[in-house]
Amino acid sequence: MNIDILRQEISDDEGCVNSVYLDHLGLETCGVGHLILEGEPEYGQPVGTDVSEERVRQLFALDIAVTIEDCKILYPTWDSMSDELHHILCNLMFNMGRPRMSKFKKFIAAVEAEDYETAGAELKDSRYYKQVTNRADRLIARLELLAIPI
Repeated sequence: MNIDILRQEISDDEGCVNSVYLDHLGLETCGVGHLILEGEPEYGQPVGTDVSEERVRQLFALDIAVTIEDCKILYPTWDSMSDELHHILCNLMFNMGRPRMSKFKKFIAAVEAEDYETAGAELKDSRYYKQVTNRADRLIARLELLAIPI
């Protein structure tokens, strides 16, 4: 899996802000959708405080490592999956988090069965889809391409 490409894909969906900002829930955030946690240097800093590119990259590396580990927990066949599927699932996991994504039982089962059309249909039939329709449509289209024999 190419982490640089994955970072670009997730940045395209999440955005990348090199300063402290409030997300749609009013939570302190920076970089590529990184929720600032107590104990981090950015915690409690005023909105607009600069965050270096190096720090943004560091935070993404930490966040994506957690994302990949969470994917490995939900998908027993993770190690045998294609890089493209890894990128799609990491994008979803990064956006939703494991507690929320773990509720997508039919989606997970379809992915494990390599039934990507059903997996796409399951995503489309969710509240998640209604919340991030454009992002979900892009990921569903990529899933459906995996269903086409080469």
